[in-house]
Amino acid sequence: MSADADERRAAGMAKMQEVYGFAMDPATTPGRYGEMLVDHLFGSVWTDDTLDLRDRRLLIIGAIAAQDKPDVLELQLDNALRRGELTPEQVREVVVHLTHYVGWPISTSLYSTAEKVIARHQASRPSGPREPSGLVEPSDLVEPSDPKVRKRP
Repeated sequence: MSADADERRAAGMAKMQEVYGFAMDPATTPGRYGEMLVDHLFGSVWTDDTLDLRDRRLLIIGAIAAQDKPDVLELQLDNALRRGELTPEQVREVVVHLTHYVGWPISTSLYSTAEKVIARHQASRPSGPREPSGLVEPSDLVEPSDPKVRKRP
């Protein structure tokens, strides 16, 4: 590789580490996929300073939400919270905003993924008040035979 290519690879690996908390070395992966990911996507696109990381993250969250890819969305939301790019309140607002563009059926996985990531993020923080997730936990459910349940007339 040329000196420019070496610099781009090093920059790409460093940016990937910054963005996701891990990096990969394309030399250890078969084929060209690793090269395209590290050298081009992270070494050229992500290192361009026209958009900041938060802007890029929001764009990716929107694109991934529209594709209904909760596993990839989880990675993005986890890192947005970990890096302080978004707060839990902002993540929830992103969900509300995107719901109107991706559609209500897709937004259900967007919502549940966001709340799962927020709960995990809050659980990993030092103790303090936690925001309610809005999700019903199985322990919150009552059996119909439970005397606390009022029957309809």
